[in-house]
Amino acid sequence: MADTGVGGVPGVAQAADRGPRADRHDTDRDLLRRIEAELAAYLDRRRAEAAEIDPAFAAATEALRGFVLGGGKRIRPTFAWWGWRGAGGDPDDEITPAVLRALSALELIQACALVHDDLIDASATRRGRPTVHVAFADRHADAGWAGRPARFGAAAAILLGDLALAWADDMLRDAGLPAAALRRAAEPWRSMRTELLAGQYLDVLGQASADTSTHGALRINRFKTAAYTVERPLHLGAAIADAAPALVRSYRRFGADIGVAFQLRDDLLDVFGDPAVTGKAAGDDLREGKRTLLVALALERAEERGATAARTVLTDALGDRHLDAAAVERIRDVLCELGAAQAVEQRIAALAGAALDALTTADIAEPAASRLAELAVTATRRRS
Repeated sequence: MADTGVGGVPGVAQAADRGPRADRHDTDRDLLRRIEAELAAYLDRRRAEAAEIDPAFAAATEALRGFVLGGGKRIRPTFAWWGWRGAGGDPDDEITPAVLRALSALELIQACALVHDDLIDASATRRGRPTVHVAFADRHADAGWAGRPARFGAAAAILLGDLALAWADDMLRDAGLPAAALRRAAEPWRSMRTELLAGQYLDVLGQASADTSTHGALRINRFKTAAYTVERPLHLGAAIADAAPALVRSYRRFGADIGVAFQLRDDLLDVFGDPAVTGKAAGDDLREGKRTLLVALALERAEERGATAARTVLTDALGDRHLDAAAVERIRDVLCELGAAQAVEQRIAALAGAALDALTTADIAEPAASRLAELAVTATRRRS
């Protein structure tokens, strides 16, 4: 029988009310504790409401709570916070608790995206634990319920992802922001949700249509990751602070470049990263058939050089669910031989440089300007 996690759901580990991870920047330690506290308090309230509906539904929401609080770097609310600070937000202002609650809602958008993405990609693990659809499928199998465990797991993941999205909207709306600030926040919030779903669809479409173009890969990165990871969180913080249009434009340029660089680092870590650090099996993107920029550049170079054998290694690997460690190692060699890995590293460096240039031309209050520059480096040089 699988180990039981939160609410009787196997594999979904219970989140302790703990402090920030040890590798987080000292400047943000207090911020991250406050974000965790806001999320925990909000999810506890919603779980109590769920219990009034049915204990089984409360157990499911407890699994969502465990997923949200059980890990993650809180990148999105952190960028949003410094976007607000850089636009003149005062941490000692009476509205600061409301701002923190509003920005913390970004983590529920992230939870929705991850739960659904794991289901779409048929990923088995997330943060070193079973993904939500796998955990609920295990629960079904252990209980001996009727029907197929995988179908139940998929249904539960869809519904919990939808619930996270609904609660994100609720958390933002009920955060206690002044009415004018809430109205300003609506534009980046609305755009972010649509862009995220557009990026998800383009990703699925790219896999189905076998699009291996660099343009297609970058388009997916722009909307699936960059927009809701950095660009729109910065825009959200700026909108709450009533920033000038020029600052919003600079934030968005910075955020788009850093967001794409963040995803490119993710692509490299998927193939070259240490699973003990990343929490995911090496080569998952290949098994899922993802047409990342790394793969697109490798195939492009193999075509230019007439490297038929290298191209075959890559095309055979895409979508191969049974890809083993030895095959992943061979693909690493091919990616390096073709210079694709180095090309992605160079693209990351170029994007980070362009993003930092956007910061230097903007009127951003300190210490936000310095902290955003540091976050840019952290986001693009990380190991997990």
